[in-house]
Amino acid sequence: MISILRRSLLVLLAALPLMANAVAAPSAHDIIQDTTTRLLADLAANKEKYKQDPSAFYDALNGIVGPVVDADGISKSIMTVKYSRKATPAQMTRFQENFKRSLMQFYGNALLEYNNQGITVSPAKDESGNRTSVDMQVKGNNGAVYPVSYTLEKINGEWKVRNVIINGINIGKLFRDQFADAMQRNGSDLDKTIDGWAGEVAKAKEVTEEAKEKQEQ
Repeated sequence: MISILRRSLLVLLAALPLMANAVAAPSAHDIIQDTTTRLLADLAANKEKYKQDPSAFYDALNGIVGPVVDADGISKSIMTVKYSRKATPAQMTRFQENFKRSLMQFYGNALLEYNNQGITVSPAKDESGNRTSVDMQVKGNNGAVYPVSYTLEKINGEWKVRNVIINGINIGKLFRDQFADAMQRNGSDLDKTIDGWAGEVAKAKEVTEEAKEKQEQ
């Protein structure tokens, strides 16, 4: 009986690494690759439907992309400590919702016009720490290739997107600057800035589009 127990224990110990691999959280690279693949597949299958009903696309986009984004961390980063520490939990929640909704709307519209000319996710980088990046190349309608780099942080053992650099434009920094500018224009009225955040995202979209147009010229 003792020998049987010993053999069983040895088998269990030998299997532990395999069990760990089976339940291990996805790598940062795999998260970006899988999310991109799912998003493009959904878009290809439902593009005409989404063009008729954009709200359905925004919901689908949020369902696919939302879970891999650290909305809380991004929101606090955009506000910076200067403003986030003054915000109530209700204000932070409202800003997160406004941020996600406006982002899905403005960038979702661009995706509806994308004909899947080609998106390539670069090979995985070192993911041994709590912060890494995943690079991607997006081929535009004119054949130009635009670099995209996602910054991810490990939160509670799972990789979450914290920032993105599109064609050399640091979106996180752009939003931080716009939030600070909006607070100044609004007389430090946090509620007014939160409620008008969709307009700030629209301005950010204009900045990225202008940079894209300059590259194409």
